[in-house]
Amino acid sequence: MAFGIKGSHITALIIAGAVVGWMATGNIVVGGQANSVNATPPPAERNNEDDALFKVRYVTVNPETRPNTILVRGRTQADSIIPVRAETPGTLEKRLVNKGDHVKPGDLVCELDPGVRETAINQAKATVEQARHDYEGAVSLQEKGYSANTRVMALKAALDAAAAGLAEAEQELRRTSIRATTSGIVQDPIAEIGDNLAIGDVCVTLIDADPMLFIGQVSERQVGKIEPGGLAGIQLISGETVFGTIRYVSPSADAATRTFLVEIEMPNTDNRLRDGVTASALIKLDGTEAYRIQPSWLTLDDDGSIGVRVIIENDEVAFRELKIVEHTPETMWVTGLAPDTRLITVGQDYVVPGQTVEPVAAEAAAQTVKDDSKS
Repeated sequence: MAFGIKGSHITALIIAGAVVGWMATGNIVVGGQANSVNATPPPAERNNEDDALFKVRYVTVNPETRPNTILVRGRTQADSIIPVRAETPGTLEKRLVNKGDHVKPGDLVCELDPGVRETAINQAKATVEQARHDYEGAVSLQEKGYSANTRVMALKAALDAAAAGLAEAEQELRRTSIRATTSGIVQDPIAEIGDNLAIGDVCVTLIDADPMLFIGQVSERQVGKIEPGGLAGIQLISGETVFGTIRYVSPSADAATRTFLVEIEMPNTDNRLRDGVTASALIKLDGTEAYRIQPSWLTLDDDGSIGVRVIIENDEVAFRELKIVEHTPETMWVTGLAPDTRLITVGQDYVVPGQTVEPVAAEAAAQTVKDDSKS
């Protein structure tokens, strides 16, 4: 019985023979392997093969004077609050001012009932007249040799005592008229008509709001930077901004908070500023030198140090560790650089210290982009 060979069998035998022959050559290529014959070399090797330097963009930085300030929180306080007190006891008969009134030194603010003080003055005057009559008579008799010198001296002392009693009685009457000792605005506490005031009781209270003070506390670390006469800007919680001068810095710390009292004097001729308002002061200090950079320029060294990569001699890359002095919303101030440093701003994360690069100034790069956009 004869067997026929189909065409598909012949095709399979041909393919199998070809595979066996290819495998016998010993050449095999596995796709995706970096060490394969036809694999694409890494970027670093390609750069070396092409002898092309990596391009980085840089800016030249120089030190600038950094504005230096200290923020102090506190409140406003009137320069002085003066109670106008009674110097003699009596009943308040008149009060010539009300809360909110402005008074000047010497203005009459209260009057007490004089009582028997006028009668006491009349009595003192009569005593003085009698003493003067006795003294003058004794002097006349002495001139005639009928009165001893001791009697004349005694009558002179009696006359002086009577005059002193009259002066005291008149002073007591004047004390019933209570006058302001300084300028200011009337505020509580104030006495009401009919109140019985003893010596030292308050008739009215005056607040002297010009100048107005800002009272705040500064820490132990900052107090050494502040001196009387320095300038400060004060921001009130109401939104007003005023400027003042440091008047006083406490020489001793508060035992509880270890902070130092600072007083800033603000002009208040129009009495616009009020006592007891929450505020913050920005005290201006002498500026210090630092470098202003963008946060995006920062990078990390192998040991985790924060800094920037710079271009040094022969266009080599170097790392400079920085100390951050201050953050602002747009930039930051740092130290640790030298004048005329070429600081890498683009490409710093793709180069390493010691590598030679092709530096491109930021200004030149910006001009190239501008020219390309025109073409």
